[in-house]
Amino acid sequence: MYYEKGAVDCDISSAELKKIVFETLEKLGEKEKVLIIPPDFTRFHSRAGEISCYIYEYYGDKVTDVLPALGTHSGMTDEQLDEMFPGIPKGLFRVHDWRNDVVTVGEVPAEYVKEVSEGAVDYAWPAQLNKLLVEGGYDLILSVGQVVPHEVVGMANYTKNIFVGTGGAEGINKSHFIGAAYGMEKIMGRAQTPVRKVMNYGLNFIDLPIVYFQTVIGGDGDGGLKMRGLYVSDQEDCFLKASDLALEVNFKMVDKPLKKVVVYLDPSEFKSTWLGNKSIYRTRMAIDDDGELIVLAPGLKEFGEDSEIDRLIRKYGYVGTPKVMDALQANQELADNLSAAAHLIHGSSEGRFSITYCPGNLTKEEIESVNFEYADVDEMMKLYDITKLKDGFNTVNGEEIFYISNPALGLWAFKDRF
Repeated sequence: MYYEKGAVDCDISSAELKKIVFETLEKLGEKEKVLIIPPDFTRFHSRAGEISCYIYEYYGDKVTDVLPALGTHSGMTDEQLDEMFPGIPKGLFRVHDWRNDVVTVGEVPAEYVKEVSEGAVDYAWPAQLNKLLVEGGYDLILSVGQVVPHEVVGMANYTKNIFVGTGGAEGINKSHFIGAAYGMEKIMGRAQTPVRKVMNYGLNFIDLPIVYFQTVIGGDGDGGLKMRGLYVSDQEDCFLKASDLALEVNFKMVDKPLKKVVVYLDPSEFKSTWLGNKSIYRTRMAIDDDGELIVLAPGLKEFGEDSEIDRLIRKYGYVGTPKVMDALQANQELADNLSAAAHLIHGSSEGRFSITYCPGNLTKEEIESVNFEYADVDEMMKLYDITKLKDGFNTVNGEEIFYISNPALGLWAFKDRF
């Protein structure tokens, strides 16, 4: 471990963070060619952008490439780059193309995948990553990101940043479906899951100088965010320690199932249900049977960030596991896009609670066509005034609601369901 610090009441300031980054990089010794792999704008609050800027400040022109871990997401805009990575020249940024820019470095045997998934799936998994990592000739690759509960892999980051963030279509599709078939609610908030074990196996196929900077971010109780932990290592220990802390910081246990949950999606981050459905994933274990989820989504303009995935979501909809599995058997296009099929499963409440989307840029017909309920965003944001609501329980017009200002930062569950 090159560096570790973390506690539920820890608060790493920008000045301290810069000092930590510089001292840690000094331990790594002189480097001639450095690649930074930060998250994209959907993880703006991770402080990974700030860390990346300090890395660039330390190494200067030794940093030859910055490859945001887009996975299936859209490329970052100039405005997003300016906000998240101020001072890093735009000419250093590379846009990951998950369909074309990858190489397959090995294959995890089907027998192993079947074993760790407890028979949920039975296929080999290709370990794929952006060819830049393999062919770039780097003597240091810095993977920077936040460890937080995640619906596909259990806890975000570490090997996910490599094999999904810079991964290829087949690897992403198959890893997403492993998680969906095994069961999202058995995965979220857990460091060791079938998907994680498969991705970690993929490390056997690469010999790359990767060092991981893992952050843990938590709320301060007043609407702000604090860095509660930072762990740096070239081994799994940094991820495991960050995961332990993230469970304490980001996991919210509720004493009773929630009848009505209202989630706000920041329009600068959430423009698709592909991302916005974190409002469903992260709250599903807390919502009561016959409960209600209302998603305030003023920036929502599409379903999938990838055009093909968007088309598939529109065609098949969030209709629940049995119908998705039937469609998967009957339609090769869905079988060829298993991450889309997994997402359709993840995005359904399986009929257990209602989901009402309040989108800024999608019509009532579009929302209802994918099996969500619709409400007008302006009317609902007048009713649920986010400037007056606090995270947690609130009373609105005599009704108790549970408000979440950013679903990406946590996981909520009724204590009897976790």
